[in-house]
Amino acid sequence: MLTSVDPDVIRALGDPLRLQIVTLLARETLCTTHLVEETGAKQTNLSNHMKVLRETGVVETEPCGRFTYYKLKPDVLAGLSGQFAELAESARAAAGNKRACP
Repeated sequence: MLTSVDPDVIRALGDPLRLQIVTLLARETLCTTHLVEETGAKQTNLSNHMKVLRETGVVETEPCGRFTYYKLKPDVLAGLSGQFAELAESARAAAGNKRACP
């Protein structure tokens, strides 16, 4: 059955900086300081982007002393991947379908 793709997650991943953050977190769990160093973003800007990623369920936090570590939630991305795979399969199956114009 074809499921709908979560538009909030798509929007979250559509931002270049957030996509860069997700790519970095796919390799390792990082704290805010690491992400600022890796991306070159200002800390306040980065925090705003991390809030979006947390609210959409793409990342989770792990407090560690005075630092906050961020970890990617792979199941969210795997689910999104599965939804896109379903869309692609549906498009392949419907390649010959064409609605006639009135």
